[in-house]
Amino acid sequence: MPNDLDLLGHMNNGRYLSILDIGRIDLLVRSGFWRKMTTAGWYPVVAAQTITYRKSLRLGQQFDVFTRIIGLHDRWVFIEQTFRRGDAIYAQAVIRTRFLKEGGGTVSLEELNTLAGCPPDDLLLPEWVERWTTDSRVLAETP
Repeated sequence: MPNDLDLLGHMNNGRYLSILDIGRIDLLVRSGFWRKMTTAGWYPVVAAQTITYRKSLRLGQQFDVFTRIIGLHDRWVFIEQTFRRGDAIYAQAVIRTRFLKEGGGTVSLEELNTLAGCPPDDLLLPEWVERWTTDSRVLAETP
């Protein structure tokens, strides 16, 4: 849409993030996990994200978004999402998410594994993502 573009005619960065939201919801719904988590009273939230833009998307260009889980750590689920046109990568993001309980509190990985099933043994979080998680934490201000 024209209002998704910046002044140079490229898709603006905010629109990329909105499309990523839709891609994650699509993954949850198609996998059947949406129904399970809402029945359990859980909901997903984004805690942090980083995105790299390689090429510009312009008005009318078709693209695909690929979404996959790349690892689990502590209370976090890490998702990689990639914008592609054919084999070309236009943008790629890593999102740190977690699940919260409607009654309050965070869903533990044990609870998540019980509901979703254990992840494959070869699902190893890249080291740079672990460093990014540690390095990007917002520390509480002290008086």
